Amino acid sequence: MYLLYSLLLTLGFIILIPRFLIDALRSGKYVTGLRQRLGQVPAIDCEGRAVIWLHCVSVGEAEAARPLVRALLDRFHNHRLVVSTTTVTGQRVARDAFGSDAAAIFYFPIDWAWAVRRTLRTLKASTVLIMETELWPQLLRECRARQIPVLLLNGRISETSFRRYKLIQPFMRRVLNDLAMALMQSEQDAARIRQLGLVNERVLVPGNLKFDSAEMAIDPRVLAGFRERFGFDGTRPLLLAASTHAPEERVAVEAFKQVKDSQPGGRARLLIAPRHPERFSEVAALLQSSGVTWTRRSNHPAAHDATCEVILLDTIGELRSVYPLADVVFVGGSIAPHGGHNVLEPAASGVCVVTGPHTQNFAAVTKSLLDENALVQLPVLPPSESSTELSSVLIRLISDEAQRNEIGKRALAVCKLNRGATERTIQIIANILAAPTTAEESLPFPTLRVTAAK
Repeated sequence: MYLLYSLLLTLGFIILIPRFLIDALRSGKYVTGLRQRLGQVPAIDCEGRAVIWLHCVSVGEAEAARPLVRALLDRFHNHRLVVSTTTVTGQRVARDAFGSDAAAIFYFPIDWAWAVRRTLRTLKASTVLIMETELWPQLLRECRARQIPVLLLNGRISETSFRRYKLIQPFMRRVLNDLAMALMQSEQDAARIRQLGLVNERVLVPGNLKFDSAEMAIDPRVLAGFRERFGFDGTRPLLLAASTHAPEERVAVEAFKQVKDSQPGGRARLLIAPRHPERFSEVAALLQSSGVTWTRRSNHPAAHDATCEVILLDTIGELRSVYPLADVVFVGGSIAPHGGHNVLEPAASGVCVVTGPHTQNFAAVTKSLLDENALVQLPVLPPSESSTELSSVLIRLISDEAQRNEIGKRALAVCKLNRGATERTIQIIANILAAPTTAEESLPFPTLRVTAAK
């Protein structure tokens, strides 16, 4: 099965070469870090300490790992931390967040056995921590062969992924049982990974790390800079469309126009933050043809910044800090069927949050908020009708300050109630690091005895 997996991975890579080349020429998306992706990781000065390797595929996982990394550094002084990402934007966020503390930040190797082996030989990691959903068979297999415990942290398995994994369940059972432990976000995620074949003794539910990362302090300088430059003084309603995908920017702009037309003097304003930097120019072209007055965050400051109707947030790492300025936040990837993005960051700022119907990537989080009437979710509609529905919701919320403030307060309360997963996760990691391992072949780490912290 592993040979077939490697052949399919190679075949897929060859088929996608034209796409890689196009994206590389446009944005450097895949060519960046190519040597590291092939296992040529720079040598690391470990100063005689053991190495913990943390992998965060992209921006969301890197952001969620912030409190975890802080706790790892505080708790494990005799270890060095290295961090890998898959995407270019994830690499930027990781370098900004962890650059001063990690011994190395690099690109994750393509899951060919030889590339993984080269990376492991250089890192000499004693433990590998993988955030959320990155189940790479060759990495897990090579770590097992070297008796390196691999922990899945903040694990989640969406309904879609679960159905796909079920089609290859015998192979997935072998892959999953190369994990030393799976720390899942919710009981539903835990049930799914058990059904796929991971033994019950290696599945724990310490909670969702995103509830802890959502409370990370915003940058007051960024907040003050936006308030001053763009005139966000609270006198005009501000709508924020965050982490958007196509066609959500078009939906948001059309909805914004309807909101503006419903108000005396058209006082509302809109800030759009596309999910992927390579789409900034595309969204700028949309705004240029939309008939609204607009500007880009990356432009030099100008007099009309404080009066224009729409601002394109075309920078990385500032979105979290501007949430408190918004009256209502729409979180994208949810009208477009991408599974949704993190609603907890605006919720943790006490802001009223709206999301679309496609939220399977955050199913447990969405449910916890909906159960407390702390989130507004749109129904399933075609994109052509979504702008009208979104505008109707936004008009209602802007017109009813008490309602939107109450939704924001309930969302903040849900965030506070569910915090604590980081400390529970750190305790489990401490138990793993302290546990002896054996060379028995029946299980990768049969002597581990781990209990979740209460």
